Amino acid sequence: MRLTQSISCLALLGSGLLAAVPAWSAHAYALWGEPKYPADFRHFDYVNPDAPKGGTLRLVSNLRYSTFDKYNPFTLKGSPPAYLADMMFETLLTGSLDETATGYGLLAEDVSVPPDGMSATFRLRAEARFHNGKPVLAKDVKHSFDTLMGKFAQPGYKTIMAEVEGCDVIDQRTVRFRFKKANRELPLTVGAALPVFSADWGVVDGKAKPFDEVVTDTPIGSGPYRIGPVKFGKDITYVRDPAYWGAKLPVRMGMGNFDQISIKIYRDSTARLEALKAGEFDLMRINSAGDWARRLTGKRFDSGELQKGQFANKLPSGFQSYFINSRREKLSDARVREALGLAFDFEWMSRQMFYGAYTRVHGLFGNTACETRGEPSALERELLEPYKDSLPAGTLGPISVPPRTDEGGSLRGNLRRAQKLLEDAGWRVQDGVLRNAKGEPMEIEYLDSSETGIKGVSPWMRNLEKLGIRLKVRIVDYALYQQRLDKYDYDIISLNVPGTNNPGQEYADLFGSAAADQEGASNFVGVKSKAVDAMIQKMVSAKTEEQMLAACHALERIIVQGHYLIPQFYSAKHRMVYDGWRVAFPETMPAYSPGELWAVYVWWARMPPQVTHVNASADKGR
Repeated sequence: MRLTQSISCLALLGSGLLAAVPAWSAHAYALWGEPKYPADFRHFDYVNPDAPKGGTLRLVSNLRYSTFDKYNPFTLKGSPPAYLADMMFETLLTGSLDETATGYGLLAEDVSVPPDGMSATFRLRAEARFHNGKPVLAKDVKHSFDTLMGKFAQPGYKTIMAEVEGCDVIDQRTVRFRFKKANRELPLTVGAALPVFSADWGVVDGKAKPFDEVVTDTPIGSGPYRIGPVKFGKDITYVRDPAYWGAKLPVRMGMGNFDQISIKIYRDSTARLEALKAGEFDLMRINSAGDWARRLTGKRFDSGELQKGQFANKLPSGFQSYFINSRREKLSDARVREALGLAFDFEWMSRQMFYGAYTRVHGLFGNTACETRGEPSALERELLEPYKDSLPAGTLGPISVPPRTDEGGSLRGNLRRAQKLLEDAGWRVQDGVLRNAKGEPMEIEYLDSSETGIKGVSPWMRNLEKLGIRLKVRIVDYALYQQRLDKYDYDIISLNVPGTNNPGQEYADLFGSAAADQEGASNFVGVKSKAVDAMIQKMVSAKTEEQMLAACHALERIIVQGHYLIPQFYSAKHRMVYDGWRVAFPETMPAYSPGELWAVYVWWARMPPQVTHVNASADKGR
């Protein structure tokens, strides 16, 4: 762990308590190595510091849910509007989009970590203000932490902050987080992952509501945008705060350029695409390979007004996968789960459905240094050996790779392997139906909230029929879908989990034993394993990058060999359509930019918008 400030010595205070005296010279905290940007940097390299302010960016919500019913993005129940948390709430530190694992001062101007690594102290900027005009104070940071650790907040916050002992107000603008144990990631976690909101949010007539009753109360954050015109449950517009306190900060220069950012909601994907062609949006991410290859046509494309852009990135691939609920008795055997994966023919789908646009997902940590290959290293074996009797078969051998139906493999061969695994697990075909020893048929329900999920699962369904397995598709509205996810009431679901270059405590929410029985957590596959818990703990407590990588590899081996996930696919490019007459952007997209948020953060409006035919492909406003 390195800090860009000198760490002061410990001193005995007059009260007899031992405390760290901060040196107050850090502008950033880097998990590994040194920050890219020095203390005197003026702006991030990927912004245009002279970008004009003004205009409107018109977006369409790409969230799974088609509406919103609350303004509070931190509670468990309900759906908030797209981008609200990004627009309205800020953190003590903020990352850049062209490096990983570094946080630069945002609400905080300094960060200090003592030599024992048991705390992190932040000093808040005197100029930081909430939307109600009040200063951002240490008491608000503590209030935010305590609230998000409470029973009404999403449980994911409690998981990632599990090693944080508490939050103390040192003085009006100084706050200290105490840690249960030294963990080099925690200063970055509390600095960059804890949203800060005013203690006045949800207070009515001097009395604070329970946090789960703070639903449509206008958020009191400190971000560059506020809520503007709203058709509640339908469309929302965010309005740039002309008095935004942080506009001149190096981490905010050249950002937040649009006066308004409007988000429209369309329930139907076809209607959304037609609205794009009709000029309803300035930017839309295209998730369908078929839409990208065949349906982006029309007069606005012919004139050059609408442009297709494929923006390469270095983001982790994440693990978009089918998640198999091992809590279900029929899916509790890893051999059954492996057999289901053998019936998934990605290569056929890539040729026939996806126009070769996607790459198969491998494991948890694709496209990062944590990605696991081949045999375990000596250090990985050392971590896994104490748990060898409980590990999934093959964990201490070469890591499994998704089955293929090309390069020497075939679907027929994969199905034969699957049939053998099912027989070994006690399932046999009787009259064309796969049954267990009790005579119960193998019927599995795939749960989704979108009709488009049927298209992707149909080829898999046909292949499973050859094994005597009936896969039923159940499409429900998003509210019911979310409710069933919270209660783990499903057999199989499809989720896209974003990747990370620096995995940490959030993996306890995804795969930790404690989260497996916690309603509303994210252990969707239901794994409960002491080995998994130990690897996650080793991962987050690693003192060197080598130790972290070994723990990541060991964790990935257990999950992959347990066949809890059936890997799907990802793209290393952001496919986006944008209105070249209305918006402009810097020449280079930062390597770790998450798609539409690049536009939200750093694009700007052409002033005034073009209304005549131009060759937008030659001049992208760069």
